[in-house]
Amino acid sequence: MRLGLVLGEAASGLRRNISMVISVVLVTFISLTFVGTAILLQQQIGQMKGYWYDRAQVSVFLCTATDSSGTCADAETTPEQKDQIEAQLESAPLDDYIEAFEFEDREQAFENFKQSFKGSPLVDLATVDTMPESFRIKLKDPRQSAVLGESLSGLAGVQSVKDERVYLDPILNMLNVASFAAIGLAALMLIAAALLIATTIRLSAFSRRREIGIMRLVGASNRFIQTPFILEGIFASLIGSALAGGAVVALVHFFVRGYLVDQKVVGLTGLVGVDDALIVVPILIAVGALLAATSAGVAISRYLKV
Repeated sequence: MRLGLVLGEAASGLRRNISMVISVVLVTFISLTFVGTAILLQQQIGQMKGYWYDRAQVSVFLCTATDSSGTCADAETTPEQKDQIEAQLESAPLDDYIEAFEFEDREQAFENFKQSFKGSPLVDLATVDTMPESFRIKLKDPRQSAVLGESLSGLAGVQSVKDERVYLDPILNMLNVASFAAIGLAALMLIAAALLIATTIRLSAFSRRREIGIMRLVGASNRFIQTPFILEGIFASLIGSALAGGAVVALVHFFVRGYLVDQKVVGLTGLVGVDDALIVVPILIAVGALLAATSAGVAISRYLKV
C-alpha cells in the first residue's frame, strides 16, 4: 500500500467535505471538553479527599454558662469535668484511635473564629465569652470518628462532638453531581460525534462512488479503499481533540489556578493544577482518535458491503 497515495486521497476527501469536517471538529471539541472536565473533577475530588480528610479533626465542644444542649444544664464545664474528659481521651480504649489532641480555650477559639469569618458581620456580634472551649482531636484513621462520639457524648460537661468531615461532604457531593452531569453530557456528545463522523464518511464515500468502483475494477482491496476514509475521520477528530485539550489546560490555568486562587475559594493545595490538565490531554487525543477510527471504519465497511 502506497502511503503517499493513501494520504493524498484522505486530504482530497477533507477538502471536498470541508463543512462536514468543521462539524466533526466542533462536536468532537465540545464532547471531549466535557470528558476532560469530568476527569479533572474526579481528580479534584480525589485531591480534596486526600488532603482535607487526612487533616479533618474531631472537636469536643464544652459547655458554656448559657448552654443547655448535650449534658449541659446552663452551667459551664468545671475544671474537674475537663480533667475527666482529658483522662478519657488518654485512656487505653481511645489511645488506639487518637494520634494527638489539644485544648483550645476561649481566646484561641475567638481568634480562629475571626480568621474564619473575616469580613462577616458575625465577627462584630461575637465575643470571647460566647466562644465554647474545646478539645481538638486528630485521629489515626478519620473514618473512626464515630468511636469518639460514642465514648465522649455522654460525659458531663460535653456539649457536642463534631466531625469536621461533615462540612466537606456537601462540597464533595456537589462536585460528584457536577462530575456525573459532565460525564452524561460527554457521553451524549460522543454518541453525536460518532454518528456525525459515520455520516460524514458515508457521504464522502457516496460522492466518490465512481472512483471506488474504478478501484474495485482494477483489483484494489477493501483495506486500501477504506484507509483514506478512516484517516479523514481521524484527522478531523484529532483537530477537535487538540482543541479540547487546549481548552482544558486553559480552563485550569486561567479559571482554577487564576480566578479561584485570587478569590481564595479554597487553599492552593486543594486545587488541581496545569500538570493534572496536561495528563488529561493525551487521554482526550487517544479517545478522539479511537472514536473516529471506530465509527469511520464501521461506516465505510457497511457502505462497501452494500
